Amino acid sequence: MRKAHILGSTMLGLPSFAVFAMAGEVDERLKALRAEVTALNEQIDAMVAEADEADVDLSDEQLEQIEGLKAKIEAKQKQIVAREGVAATRATAGRHAASEPLAPTPGVQAVTPRISGGKGGYKSFGEFARAVRAGSVPGASLDQRLQAAATTYGNEGTGADGGFLVPTEFRRDIWQKVLAEDSLAARCDQLVTGGNNLTVPADETTPWDTTNGIQVYWDSEAATITASKAAFENKSIRLNKLTALVPVTEELLEDAPGLDSYLRARAPIKMQSKLNTAILRGTGVGQPLGVLNAGSLITAAAEGGQSADTILYPNILKMWSRMYAPCRSRAVWLVNQDCEPQLNALAFDATASPKIPVYLPANGLAGSPYATLMGRPVVPVEACSTLGDVGDIMLVDLSQYAIMTKGQDIRTDVSMHLYFDQAVAAYRFIFRVTGMPWWGSTISPQFGTATRSWAVALAAR
Repeated sequence: MRKAHILGSTMLGLPSFAVFAMAGEVDERLKALRAEVTALNEQIDAMVAEADEADVDLSDEQLEQIEGLKAKIEAKQKQIVAREGVAATRATAGRHAASEPLAPTPGVQAVTPRISGGKGGYKSFGEFARAVRAGSVPGASLDQRLQAAATTYGNEGTGADGGFLVPTEFRRDIWQKVLAEDSLAARCDQLVTGGNNLTVPADETTPWDTTNGIQVYWDSEAATITASKAAFENKSIRLNKLTALVPVTEELLEDAPGLDSYLRARAPIKMQSKLNTAILRGTGVGQPLGVLNAGSLITAAAEGGQSADTILYPNILKMWSRMYAPCRSRAVWLVNQDCEPQLNALAFDATASPKIPVYLPANGLAGSPYATLMGRPVVPVEACSTLGDVGDIMLVDLSQYAIMTKGQDIRTDVSMHLYFDQAVAAYRFIFRVTGMPWWGSTISPQFGTATRSWAVALAAR
C-alpha cells in the first residue's frame, strides 16, 4: 500500500528530488536482481561447459538442477520487468518540462558499458542473443554494447535489411569445433584464401619418370649436359558454400544457457558431419570432390570366393601394398564401425592355434587413442560405407587432400526480421569451403605393374 501511495503522489506532482530518491532505490534493487540472474546463468553455463569439455551429456541430476535454476531466473526476470516498468513511470512523471540534463543521483554511480576484447562485452552467446531480441522490440531501449562496439553491431539499412552481427569470438569458438580432432578436415592440407578460388601449379610426374618433367642423367667428364624442364599443370580450386539457417523461438532466446549450448554445439556438429561426408563421398559439383569419386583412388580386389560382408587379412595386405610407400607414415584407416567385429577377428593365419592378432584395439589415451592396423591408426567415421560396400574400409593419406576455406571463420549472422511476426530469430551460419585430392591419377611404379596411390579402398564383397 505504501508503494502504491508513493507512486500516486509522484504522478500528482511529487518534487523531483523525491522521485530521484525512489528511483535510486528501485535502481539499486534492479542492480541486485540483475546480478542474481547473472550469477544463476553463470552456474548453468559452468555445468554446460563442464559437460562440453568432457564431451559427455548432462546427467539427469544436472538437468534437474538446471531446470530449478531456470525457474529461479524466470521468477527474478518477472521482478525485473515489473520494477523497470515502475521506474519508467516514475521517471516520466518526475521529468522536467525543459529538456535539461538532470544531475546524477547522489550515491548512485553511472554504469558505462565495457567492451571486452573479442566478445563485445558479453559473457556468453546467449546473453548477446537476449540483448538483440530485447533491442528489436519497438520502442525498447537498445543495449549500449550493441551500439558501442563496431565488431558487435551492424546496420545495413532499415526493416528487413538490418541485423546484428555476432561478436567475433563466438564465431571462432564454432570454427574450432569444426576442426575438432574427429574432423577429417583437420587431417587435410589446409589452404586459406581471401578470394573465391585458387589456382596452384602442380607437378604430377614421379621421380623415376624418364619422359616428362625434370630429367637427370649420368654424364661423362666434359660431356654436354642435356637440358630438361618441369612439367606443370594448373589445378584450380573454387569455393563452395555450406550453410545452416536456424530459427530460434523467443522462449529459447530468453533461455540463455539453452541457446548457448544449442548454437555452439549443434550447428557445428552438423557442419562437421556434412564436411566429413563430402571429403569421402563428394561429387565435386557444388561440393568438394570426395575420395571415393577421385580419379586417383585405387580399389583393391576382394579374394576369390570371399564371403559377403567380410574382411580378411589378405585384403589388408593388398591395400597396404597399393599405398604409395612415402604416404604410409601419414596414412590412416577410415572405417565404418560395422567393420570392427571383422577387424577384431583378423589373424595372420586363420587356421593356426593359437591365432596371432593383426588388429590391435585402442588401449586408452595413455597409450594409443585409436586401434591400429599395420601400425597405422584406425579411425571410425560415420561417412564410411556399411560393411561389404566400397568405402567401408579405406587407407588414405589425407595430407594429399586439399581443403580450402574463405578466411578463418564461419560467418554467423543473426536477424530478427525474417520471422519477426512469429517472434522467431534467424541464425545463419555460412562456411565457404571446398576440397579435392592433389593427385589427378594413380602412379605406375618404376618396376612392376600394380599402380599405387595415396588412397586405397576395398572392392565390394
